[in-house]
Amino acid sequence: MAPRLPTVEQILDIADFYGLHLDNQDAASFRGLMTGAMTSYARLDELTEPKLAVKYPRSPGYRPGPEENRYNAWYWKTDIRGSGKGLLAGKSVAVKDNICVAGVPMMNGSRLLEGYVPEVDATVVTRVLDAGGTIAGKAACEDLCFSAGSHTCATGPIRNPHNPEHSTGGSSGGSAALIAAKEVEMALGGDQGGSIRTPSCWCGAYGLKPTWGLVPMTGGMPISYSVDHCGPICASTEDVARLLAAIAGPDGYDPRTNLAKVGDYMNALGRGVKGVKIAFLKEGFGHPTSDPKTDAKVRAAIGEFTALGAVVEEVSVPMHYDGPHIWTGVILEGAAEMMIKGYAMGNNWYGYYTTSLQEAFARGWRSQPDDVSETVKLVLILGEYMHRQYHNRYHAKAQNLRVLLRKAYDDVLDAFDIIAMPTIPFPATKIPPADAPREQYVDAALNMQQNTCPFDVSGHPAFTIPCGKVGGLPIGMMLVGRHFDEATLISAGQAFEWIGDWRGR
Repeated sequence: MAPRLPTVEQILDIADFYGLHLDNQDAASFRGLMTGAMTSYARLDELTEPKLAVKYPRSPGYRPGPEENRYNAWYWKTDIRGSGKGLLAGKSVAVKDNICVAGVPMMNGSRLLEGYVPEVDATVVTRVLDAGGTIAGKAACEDLCFSAGSHTCATGPIRNPHNPEHSTGGSSGGSAALIAAKEVEMALGGDQGGSIRTPSCWCGAYGLKPTWGLVPMTGGMPISYSVDHCGPICASTEDVARLLAAIAGPDGYDPRTNLAKVGDYMNALGRGVKGVKIAFLKEGFGHPTSDPKTDAKVRAAIGEFTALGAVVEEVSVPMHYDGPHIWTGVILEGAAEMMIKGYAMGNNWYGYYTTSLQEAFARGWRSQPDDVSETVKLVLILGEYMHRQYHNRYHAKAQNLRVLLRKAYDDVLDAFDIIAMPTIPFPATKIPPADAPREQYVDAALNMQQNTCPFDVSGHPAFTIPCGKVGGLPIGMMLVGRHFDEATLISAGQAFEWIGDWRGR
């Protein structure tokens, strides 16, 4: 059905919202001027838009019950088989539930999307299936992915297999928990502030946030285009290399990937770190929230690279402390404008729009806005306030400052191959109780990203590797590399993995 012309009353209402002074005659005049544009909108209704390919047959799967979902890490289970040959042959892959799989329900952790079933496969899903992998299901995630804890998911908290009273981290908590529980070998996650690395760190998995633009987000629900990343969470460095090799590379539907430089990740395996220069970042340690035991174990883990032939030295990047402030300026208004007010897709994007997702989100948002998590409410209210009161000034300034932050890390990476630090400066925290006050609820969702979020802003690849336990819970060491040099991180990660089982450290 073609869109209708606005009424005179609707035009006057819009004019009043923007402070325009129109009378009825003015409104009627503008209404007449809109007729030509409405003809174009009517023609758009008649045209058929392109759809992402769905190449492999599947059944819709099912929502697993508690008996086969011990940690509430699954949203949906499937058995979608791909080509059967390639790098991922014989591998089961969980897909974060903000990524479209055709014919399979997608909730993105939010009641706003409950009942939505995409009709397209995201590019990364098609690439997994082309490489021989099997899609084992959709991994539960945080409400619209806006939490780095694991307690805002609308289907209930996602629990850490190492201690179910504790968080998995988020927002890709289900992906990491399924790896830790050995239910799958590989999973896809997303990362806008640490959402691959946080749950990987807290669950003892290997999680790589690739360089911004290396892996397409086509068919995934974004948060903010300039910090959106998709990448692997796996049980080993080798599996990270395999999954990254399968999903990386340019995609005509995602202009960010036009700059992608794909490395030889499989040949990076076994290369070792002899002669590699590693800088451990002074500002990555000793945060006010840092756990001394975590700092000490990560520092010791970084030092172990010397026995493998690497050169390890301390460096200082004072601007690292400003990374979270710059990230806040980028993502708050970006997410409010694109993810919420932009109905999951935003506009003026020269890439693929999953229009069915936009429509489903708009219906959910307009009918039940109170059902979103407290973190999403905070993003909307504060982001809209900054937009109205300061007219994007701080978002724009933060985007400009990202250039300086990137250069601060690049200056170190001119002399070193890797920058190392703790992934999260403390082990997994307890899941807050259902009746926790809003302040505790929000703090538990956002209090751990000191070291992770700066690299979403700078776009550098960052790889978290399990390196020990504190209080029976995993901790991680994060390795950061040059743009599109994931291969060096994979070599170093595997070299450390081969030293010995991290669980005994």
